[in-house]
Amino acid sequence: MATATPRQRRKDARPQELLEAALALFVEKGFAATRSEEVATRAGVAKGTLYRYYPSKDELFKAMVRENLSVHIAESVALAAQYEGSIAELLSQMMQAWWAKVGHGNAGVVCKIMMIEARNFPELAQFYVDEVITPSQNLIGGLIQRGIQAGEFRPVPIEATVHLLIAPMLHMLLHEHSFGEHDICQQAMSPEELLNAQMSLLLHGLLAKPA
Repeated sequence: MATATPRQRRKDARPQELLEAALALFVEKGFAATRSEEVATRAGVAKGTLYRYYPSKDELFKAMVRENLSVHIAESVALAAQYEGSIAELLSQMMQAWWAKVGHGNAGVVCKIMMIEARNFPELAQFYVDEVITPSQNLIGGLIQRGIQAGEFRPVPIEATVHLLIAPMLHMLLHEHSFGEHDICQQAMSPEELLNAQMSLLLHGLLAKPA
C-alpha cells in the first residue's frame, strides 16, 4: 500500500485548515467584514487555493455548518431510528450529547455566528434553516410523537414542545460563547445539571403530586 507524501497530506489537510481559519476570522471580525483573501492568508495558502475548495465565502460558511452541525444531526437521526426503549430517556441522552458536541467548541460558535448574521444574509439563513433547524425540529418532534403513540407521553402540542426543548439549549449556547468567554456572569450550575433540571421540569412539571 502506497504511503501518502508530505505534499499529499498537506493537500488533504487544506480544506480543514481553511475552515479553521475562516471560523477564527468570523469570530474576530464577523462574517460580513471578513474577506476571502484574509481567510487564505490566515490559512497560509494562495487565494486561488481557497477558491479551488470553496468558490465563495458563502460556500465556505456552508461547509462549516455541514462539518460542525449537520454531521451531528445525521448521527442523532440514525440513533433514533435504531433505538428501542423509553423516549424520555432517549431525549435526555440526546440533549446531553448535543450539548457535549455542539454547545462547546466550534459547532457552538457556528450557531452563534448564524444567529448574529442571519438578518443580513437571508440566503445563508435559509440554508441554515434547511440544513440545521428543520431537521433538528423534525427529529425531536418525531420522538415526541413516538412517545405519545406509545402511551409514554400525554398528548401535547408537538411544535410548541419542540421549541420548549430547544430554547434553553440556545440560551446556554449564547451564554457559553459570550459571557462565558470572559469569566463574568458565571453560571452556578453546570450545563449538564441545567439540562437535567430542564428535562425533569418538562417531564414532571412544577406541581407536587397529590398525596
